[in-house]
Amino acid sequence: MNNLNNKIAIVTGASSGFGVGIADELIKAGAKVYIVARTTEKINTVAKKIGAIPIVADITKSNDWENIFNQIIDADKRLDILVNNAGGGGVIAEISEQTDENIEQVIALNLLGAIQGCRRAAKLMKQQGFGTIINISSVCSVEAWAGWGIYAAAKAGLDQITKHLYVELRPYGAKATTIMPSWGATNFNGAANIGTFSEEVAAKAIQPNDIGKVVVDVCQLPAHLVIPELRLLPLVQEIQPY
Repeated sequence: MNNLNNKIAIVTGASSGFGVGIADELIKAGAKVYIVARTTEKINTVAKKIGAIPIVADITKSNDWENIFNQIIDADKRLDILVNNAGGGGVIAEISEQTDENIEQVIALNLLGAIQGCRRAAKLMKQQGFGTIINISSVCSVEAWAGWGIYAAAKAGLDQITKHLYVELRPYGAKATTIMPSWGATNFNGAANIGTFSEEVAAKAIQPNDIGKVVVDVCQLPAHLVIPELRLLPLVQEIQPY
């Protein structure tokens, strides 16, 4: 069912993991999808495989965001969907053991970069009178585990930005949603140097195309409905709050 035919979408952090699954499912639903990442070879390979349009950019840099939006507006004159998926845990360590450099990098990647995209998309969607912003947060934003404080703080900030976007966009017919996934079958753990799941657990974790289907469902809601916040958990994970 291609209910997103001819919709124009941006997915950041789409050279691997959740970003690839999100872009893939949006394309299957009929959307024209621009995928954004920093590594040219990776993003071009993914784009060719799933039928996306690659944009090489660093979402922590405002000039790169300007180039992303200029390219899309020049080509398509509008934007229907922005999925801020780019993120990473950086160094997973207790707050007392963090460096200022790592703190700044994690906040820039998970929060400040997404806000820059949201600002541009929100301005455009208010003018259009339609559009959906989806920010991929984390269950870390509402739970607490030792070592995850900086990442969690960035994602909690992203949750709050999305709530304010919901309030500000609602009068204009545009929408904002936060999706909070937990364990995913991605390279997130490996990139953060905290080990990997066993094959059995990985098979039961959130698959990239699983979250992609959730994103499509959010985008396919009737124009008069919105899901402001959605938590997505795999049954294999037991969450024990602090």
